[in-house]
Amino acid sequence: IRESATLTRDVLEQHFNDLKGTLKKLLDERLMSLLQEVDTIEQESIKPLDECQKLIEHGVSTADDLLRDGESAVHGDVGQQNEKLCSFTKKALHIQLDSLPEVPSLVDVPCLSAQLDDCLLTILKNQIFRHGTVASRPPVQLEEFVEKPGGILVRWCKVDDDFIPQDYRLQYRKSTASHFEDVYVGSETEFIVLHIDPNVDYQFRVCARGDGRQEWSPWSVPQIGHTTLVPHEWTTGLEGYSLSSRRNIALRNDSQSCGVLYSKAPTYFCGQTLTFRQVLSGIETVGQPDRRDSLGVCVEQQNGCDSLQRDKAVCVSTNGAVFVNGKEMTNQLPAVTSGSTVTFDMEVVQLGPSSNEGGNFKLRVTISSNNREVVFDWVLDQCCVSLYFGCSFSYPGWKVLVF
Repeated sequence: IRESATLTRDVLEQHFNDLKGTLKKLLDERLMSLLQEVDTIEQESIKPLDECQKLIEHGVSTADDLLRDGESAVHGDVGQQNEKLCSFTKKALHIQLDSLPEVPSLVDVPCLSAQLDDCLLTILKNQIFRHGTVASRPPVQLEEFVEKPGGILVRWCKVDDDFIPQDYRLQYRKSTASHFEDVYVGSETEFIVLHIDPNVDYQFRVCARGDGRQEWSPWSVPQIGHTTLVPHEWTTGLEGYSLSSRRNIALRNDSQSCGVLYSKAPTYFCGQTLTFRQVLSGIETVGQPDRRDSLGVCVEQQNGCDSLQRDKAVCVSTNGAVFVNGKEMTNQLPAVTSGSTVTFDMEVVQLGPSSNEGGNFKLRVTISSNNREVVFDWVLDQCCVSLYFGCSFSYPGWKVLVF
């Protein structure tokens, strides 16, 4: 409680400090804009009046000079009087004392004033008093973390019965990172977060958006999750396949070379779920299917084979046929298409005290695809709890993600 209360105080103080800074900046910008508008109107309006004033002042000054010349001519010496009167007369004839420049009408002269609406303060006050809330309990909480190879399955649940969720938003970050990042937004209540480094702590949090609402709910209590399982990787070097940088996606390329692409190591353990997902490879369709195509698991790598449809392997063909130790089963799954997901689940079936000491060893296998599944027992002649996975495609265009 103390930790969340301290964090909430920090968030509130930071948010309102940011608001105050932003509001001050906006008000300063608006004030500067209005002052510039006043300056522009003043400069444009005062210019003709200043010119008019200069003309009037010049006329008055000229009239004063002429008046002084006239007084000097009248009161001067008799000998110079005629000469001064003649000069005065000539000067007076060239000056128009009865004309004035056009003076703008009073109604045409701007008179600036500031129009300020006091209701802005009322609007801001009402908005500020309604801004922000403090929630004591988020409506959704993280429920479970399930380790996956190179990933974590995160599950969450609604804890507020009155809350009707429309979407969920899941975020995560490394324990050493400072910022969370979105990893899922949608209506599901679980998500597999991939690209997780083994034995590294990650922090997760989730929130929800109510039905018909735009804003997100408060975040759940952050929780730590990690995985100890190394990520699944395809092995490198097979000519017919191109791999992604993390080596969890394999693309069947245009090479004529064919064969089975195996995992780097036997990283699939019984009790886990192995998932193959067909993803787009830049085109809207997958590659051309072939009956030898296969996705599956095997006890050991056998270089030189062109398919997993062999002994000590179980697999699914792209047409949906299921093969166990090289024999096709009567049950069939839907064909693999773009976006299809195929999952393998296996568990050890105990046959007796000596079942793990040679002799028969049985695994219960469940293969699912497009909401259909087949279940069967896979009998082996040796104890085997970790398996290789593999794929083989005869034609280019197939692109498979494994996790």
